[in-house]
Amino acid sequence: MKLYIGNKNYSSWSMRPWVLMKQCGIDFEEVMVRFDSFDAGSAFKTALQGVSPTGKVPVLVDDDGLAIWDTLAIAEFLAERHPEKALWPRNARRRALARSMCAEMHSGFGALRSHCPQNIEAHLPEVGARLMAERADVCADLARLIALWEQALELSGGPFLFGAFSIPDAYFAPVAGRIRTYGLSVSAPVAAWIERLWAAPGVAAWVADALAEQDFLDFEEPYRSGRG
Repeated sequence: MKLYIGNKNYSSWSMRPWVLMKQCGIDFEEVMVRFDSFDAGSAFKTALQGVSPTGKVPVLVDDDGLAIWDTLAIAEFLAERHPEKALWPRNARRRALARSMCAEMHSGFGALRSHCPQNIEAHLPEVGARLMAERADVCADLARLIALWEQALELSGGPFLFGAFSIPDAYFAPVAGRIRTYGLSVSAPVAAWIERLWAAPGVAAWVADALAEQDFLDFEEPYRSGRG
């Protein structure tokens, strides 16, 4: 299988399936398609012609050429392909809760995602403090995330959201990274989960690669004028 992804420092959508496959020991070939712009004639869009019907990343291409271009669809495909990995919780009630949480992340939290874009190498606590003081919608998104994570951790007892590492941990990894980048305040149980998540081998490998990129793309950088 081939997984087409964008810049690891910036591409939150790419992070989800990559981390899931890496952490859970599912073999794949990484194909990096670096962002240059998202215009129709860009190198990025050109590279994805004939691969992704949406012209976006991530997209997983199976060995028989089947392209799966949505993160939830990729997660479900992998869970069906590798039942032995228990990518969803085995308990039916917990599995339903895990799916609900991932679906809510998939379609929601627009304010936090918009105002706190992924930037793993950056350290922007002053931006986070300003947003929490000025943006009620960002505060509401953060409060809802904390409530979701606390619910799962209380139910499972940890160490990850549903006990063992599963799709929800990979799915929420990018927003956990935003909390680190922007210095957003969370409860003690959530902070401990984020630290365990960041230390998980699959997440740590993504972060190391992101830090090694050292790219600076101004259209991905609303808060910095340069690296460092």
